[in-house]
Amino acid sequence: MGLGSYPIVSLANARKLRDQCSEQVAHSVDPVLERRRERDKAKTQLASLAEVAKSAFEARKAELKDEGKAGRWFGPLKLHVLPKIGSVPAVEVTQLHIRDAVSPIWKSKADTARKAMNRLNITLKHAAALGLDVDLLAVEKAKALLGKQDHKAKNIPAMPWREVPAFYCSLKEDTPTQLALRLLILNPGPRSKPIRFLRTEHIKGDVWTVPGELMKGLKGKVENWRTPLSSQSLELIEKARHWERNGYLFPNASGRGVISDATMARHMERTGLEYRPHGFRSSFRTWAAETGKRRDIAELCNAHKIFGAVEAAYIRTDFLDERRELLTAWSEIVVSS
Repeated sequence: MGLGSYPIVSLANARKLRDQCSEQVAHSVDPVLERRRERDKAKTQLASLAEVAKSAFEARKAELKDEGKAGRWFGPLKLHVLPKIGSVPAVEVTQLHIRDAVSPIWKSKADTARKAMNRLNITLKHAAALGLDVDLLAVEKAKALLGKQDHKAKNIPAMPWREVPAFYCSLKEDTPTQLALRLLILNPGPRSKPIRFLRTEHIKGDVWTVPGELMKGLKGKVENWRTPLSSQSLELIEKARHWERNGYLFPNASGRGVISDATMARHMERTGLEYRPHGFRSSFRTWAAETGKRRDIAELCNAHKIFGAVEAAYIRTDFLDERRELLTAWSEIVVSS
């Protein structure tokens, strides 16, 4: 085992190191392996917060939608935290570092700040799992220093259900955008993405089978999700077949992809409405509640989980017929104007 070169290591120091190594051997400790462990530990301790955050992100990719490609998980850290304290060794990060990094957005961008804190907490836990001596309470301490957020969550503007028929009637053009928006109104469960990525093979008879990866909250939990289609919905789908490109019923202008997530919202904005497409889920749900429809069936129509784990293990049905009846009634209301 080398102890270092002379004269950097003096004879006196070499003898001292020799004695220390001899003592380790006497206690059944391999001095070579022990020195290597100490070097690795020192190198790890210098890992920056940015490096650990990226490692934490890589470890969680499989759990994230599209493996986090959209950047929504890592974005709050990348934009607001790492530019300021990313170079600080993870073991040296304190509540003061976190406070100073997040304070500019703590109240002005409360939701983003909340997400940044959440990601920081996960990053520090990941660091601890790596063996780093980090302060696992640093995020909570920083929150105490930052104080209360003066922020109230705002619901997505939803059109009152009694106004929906008149708006639906105004969508007279059989363009991909207006056809998709009409289909979204009639079918509150799938949301925007499954409609935009609707393919001909997803439809069998009057049942639409949505791949699980397209359903919010269901990716990795179910293989697919079924929803019944009313006669009005089937009529819209038949019209959309005219626009089919590469198997997609709602292609964009180039024909190489599908209409964007903002396309339907932009149409509503251009007509001077404050409401948003996602709000039609609320329109449907309010109608169902105010007209005395079964709560459980209405929730299932919105693709909400209504059973606990134990109960769900015994209920082996998706209530397709009951949902068909309710969605047919909703469709008749919507097209009545």
